[in-house]
Amino acid sequence: MKIERPRGTRDFLPEEMEKRRAIEAVMRRVAESYGYREVLTPTFEHLELFTMKSGEGIVEEIYAFKDKGGRDLALRPELTAPVMRMFVNECVGMPKPLRFYYFANCFRYERPQKGRYREFWQFGVELIGSASPLADAEVISLAYDIMKELKVKFDLHVGHVGLLRHLLRDLEEEVASKIMRLIDKKDVEALESYLEEVGVNRDLRDSIFSMIDLVGGREVIDSAREIIPDFDFGHVERVCEILDALDVKYRLDFGIARGLDYYTGIVFEAYAKEGLGAQNQICGGGSYRLAHLFGGEDTPATGFALGFDRIAEICEVRVEEKRKVVVVGFRGLEKEAFRIANMLRKKAVVVTDVMGRNVKKQLSYANDIRADFAVIVGERELREGKVAVKDLRSGEQIVVGLEELLNVI
Repeated sequence: MKIERPRGTRDFLPEEMEKRRAIEAVMRRVAESYGYREVLTPTFEHLELFTMKSGEGIVEEIYAFKDKGGRDLALRPELTAPVMRMFVNECVGMPKPLRFYYFANCFRYERPQKGRYREFWQFGVELIGSASPLADAEVISLAYDIMKELKVKFDLHVGHVGLLRHLLRDLEEEVASKIMRLIDKKDVEALESYLEEVGVNRDLRDSIFSMIDLVGGREVIDSAREIIPDFDFGHVERVCEILDALDVKYRLDFGIARGLDYYTGIVFEAYAKEGLGAQNQICGGGSYRLAHLFGGEDTPATGFALGFDRIAEICEVRVEEKRKVVVVGFRGLEKEAFRIANMLRKKAVVVTDVMGRNVKKQLSYANDIRADFAVIVGERELREGKVAVKDLRSGEQIVVGLEELLNVI
């Protein structure tokens, strides 16, 4: 019986994996150049870790289960909460700020569609311990540099979730949270309907829609001041000053809501300009406070996650091509072929025959896998301490001594 892979998952063949590893290497290199160090958390956590910050409703959206001891567990749907749980458990005594990055798979039980899978990968960072505009600017700059380094075409939007929360401050918490989630989904019709349903007055409705329409350059700060004159825009202005100094290209967008309640200040999102259709968000992040929910002190943090799978769909990263050699041995000379292959692996990718094929079939296989050279180990040449080297691109063949072989390949 043929067994298919589970719905919403994928198999990755060698060429795709080489591309994904090349993208991952760029992300790691840029993050490490900023002083971030890698961390890794368990694939599954206690279910409470996720319901504590997102509510019981999230259970329907994740892979939750009971283990054999009856404990409620869940495959991680994201990595911010696990990293903050780790911080509270093991890192509170470390000198701050802490700069962590991670790359791992996550799981969500949702309807698979283009750009959305039940198993997906995230690359992200968390800067823990600072509420400064400097921290926000650094994290945004890091995300920007990664996407630029990958040559992805994108638009970066920066906002401040505090503006909308300030407008909604007199509403019940549950009502305000639902409004934020509808704004996050950019579902204007549902938002209008819900505001009317809960009886939000006309002035506040107008202010909400005016705020979420504010997208542009630094001038939109003045427009926002007219809507909420009692809000302190100093933090936003300082972040903008630093991003401008770093030549980071962005648009202010005060309609970014980031539907999760734990975001507290600066938020940002990046959208691919081409190749992904409607599901084009490739990065999201902002400043938040979670540590106190998990038993720690109230600690500020800023982070982001990159949608690795979506970026892999549109990124044309250059995969480093390694020289490939096939060592072809006549029957009875397998040990010698293996020994010569081991010597050559210092310089190239080397494969040897393990199928018991004759020389003609070994050479045919070398062409099939697009090898650059075939090193032919024959009895007569070997007695003289030599081998034949065939350039499979040009067809030229020469005989060289074993001591010269490394220089020829």
